[in-house]
Amino acid sequence: MIKLFFTWLLIITNSFSQISIRSLHVYTTDDNRSFPVVNSSNKLVIDFDVDSKNVPDLNIIFKFCDKNWNPTDNIFLQNQGQNTAYILNYFSLPVNVEEARFHFSNRFPDGDGYVSFPYSGKWKFFIVNSKNPDVILAEGKFIVDLSEIPLDVNIKKSNLMDKIYSPNELSRSFEIIINATIPENLFPNFVEEVEIFKDHLIDFSLKQNRNNGINLNRDFKWDGASKLSFVFRDLRPGNGYRQVNLMNTNLYSGKNVFAQFEGYETTRFYSSPSIDFNGGMQLKNPRDPYANYMNVKFRLKPANEIHNDIYLIGAFNNWKISDEYKLDFDGDLFTKTILLKRGIYDYQYAVVENNSVDLYSLEGNNYNNTTTINILMFYRDPQFGGYDRMIGFSRIHLK
Repeated sequence: MIKLFFTWLLIITNSFSQISIRSLHVYTTDDNRSFPVVNSSNKLVIDFDVDSKNVPDLNIIFKFCDKNWNPTDNIFLQNQGQNTAYILNYFSLPVNVEEARFHFSNRFPDGDGYVSFPYSGKWKFFIVNSKNPDVILAEGKFIVDLSEIPLDVNIKKSNLMDKIYSPNELSRSFEIIINATIPENLFPNFVEEVEIFKDHLIDFSLKQNRNNGINLNRDFKWDGASKLSFVFRDLRPGNGYRQVNLMNTNLYSGKNVFAQFEGYETTRFYSSPSIDFNGGMQLKNPRDPYANYMNVKFRLKPANEIHNDIYLIGAFNNWKISDEYKLDFDGDLFTKTILLKRGIYDYQYAVVENNSVDLYSLEGNNYNNTTTINILMFYRDPQFGGYDRMIGFSRIHLK
């Protein structure tokens, strides 16, 4: 009996481990390149490939989060009955796609009423095995904008003043002033924090909490009545993104390819920004027979010697610093090979020293960069025992 039990457990465990989610792409119906923000006029789109021997049995669970992306355990905010997508529909991928067999795509909220987003703020979704929801195969983030307060945003060029920067271009920044008038039905002293992030760089956001005090780069002001002001002087413009374009089936016809067809990459510090997807990506139509996967090798040779670790970050890994994407150094080049579906991806190289991430020394910091700035204002709502509600949102495109 014990032997049969362990045999059954092994079969179940193996069935979970044999399912892989690939090429997860999350966006909205009105914008397939910016970080997904769902509002009353659009829907969330979730696309992904599945590597599985059989048609997978998966669910997608949606969870409201606090302002730090932690899913809430408050039962009143779990949206029970409308927080899970069941019985996902798939279609088979072309037979020449070796790394996956099925594709899923759907919009949320769905027409069946299984999924809704009733709370304004940060959300996560989790793709799980329906037989064991604790087995998370992939996850994603998005924002729901049901905000009610208009933000008056003023932006101008500035410079970081906290230290001396070399080269001087590294000190370039934007001064961003966010003014808001709080209506009578809300309490101004419950407005806790404003957060700013560029494009898809949510892990590198800037936050100003009203209780953090004042420093050279950030400030908070309150007139004692209804008017609040949050000031940021340390949002750097960056220099756009590098881009790998794998769409050309003649140039990229083999299984093992280079990210840049000829030569290696180097520092972009003094290069002008090029046209990109503001940190996003575009994938080949999954029904296309050429929508296959390739082992893509990235090669970097910085202009100056670097003794710190270099990481590859981009649309293919949600712009996260991860050991899986740490570059190897062979004495001449920094390299990393990753599996990518045919498409176009924005990316860049990050230098990491003692847990400090530098996004600019290799890539540059140029005011001519085209970027999108996302601004979120959070309110500590006393309802349901207290939760982080986003009451103000603004997206500004800088050119």
